Amino acid sequence: MQAYIVRRLLQAIPVIILDTFLAFALLLLLPGDPVETLIGASGGASLDPEQIAAYRRELGLDKPIPVQYVLWLGRALHGDLGRSTRTYRPVTDEIKARLPVTAQVGAAALLLSLTIAIPAGVTAAVWRNSVLDRIVTVVAVGGVAIPGFFLGVIFILLFAVKLRWLPPSGFVSLFEDPMRGVRFLALPVLVLGWESAALVTRQTRSGMLEVLAQDYVRTARAKGLREARVVWVHALRNALLAVVTVIGLLVGRLLAGSVVIETIFAIPGMGRLLVSAIGARDIATVQAVVLIIALSVVVANLITDLAYGVLDPRIRFR
Repeated sequence: MQAYIVRRLLQAIPVIILDTFLAFALLLLLPGDPVETLIGASGGASLDPEQIAAYRRELGLDKPIPVQYVLWLGRALHGDLGRSTRTYRPVTDEIKARLPVTAQVGAAALLLSLTIAIPAGVTAAVWRNSVLDRIVTVVAVGGVAIPGFFLGVIFILLFAVKLRWLPPSGFVSLFEDPMRGVRFLALPVLVLGWESAALVTRQTRSGMLEVLAQDYVRTARAKGLREARVVWVHALRNALLAVVTVIGLLVGRLLAGSVVIETIFAIPGMGRLLVSAIGARDIATVQAVVLIIALSVVVANLITDLAYGVLDPRIRFR
């Protein structure tokens, strides 16, 4: 198992390096001059040439691009992600304040989706072609087909405006006030969780249908094992291999989806920070947020690979 973990860690290093380069490349792809944004000028013609040169030296923009990347990567490895040109605060402080918010929303949505999706997918597979299976399939297809921003607006109009059950926007940490935190998280978590649950449900159902048709499942039933043990112990573990892949991808999907959801529900997380930074051409903040999201996806995929080895020991030796 240790050799398997080391091999996967080594394979993740090139991906992480590529992610850091793509995050840095945003500096070159975004329109506008970072110097003009930092100084607050509207056009390069109104800037003093000496002032432009001084700021370029301060930002390291006077050096060749490979040197700029190496210097930026070195600072990032030491925890220095630059300074925001919008708030003039260190970007690291912005990340520390926003990341726990997005983590709470994403973790709650993932927990909700798994709690609903896996039992629903297993039940739909066991009772294939029944009324229950059709209901689960319709709900799952609806979760995949309906855009998150549209569903968020509908939920706000229904539960916040019309019924007045839940607040329409804002955020309260679960660690500060659990009861109020649940009320503020309910709508965004429902929106993110429904879409995630739909994907996991469909994959769980598909995986269970394939596994339930295997010979060892028929043998287990022939030996007199209880149906619940056959389904939830023998069949589900093998069906989870495909489900784990979807769960690993969902981490990136939840982080990407938080950009829209946090904007709709006015949640002060990473997604809303990214939208604000792009609007203000705050390149350092955009680079940092994209880097954090990319690294989160890489780590999630690495954990997924390790989970394969736990669920199926044969994978470790391939």
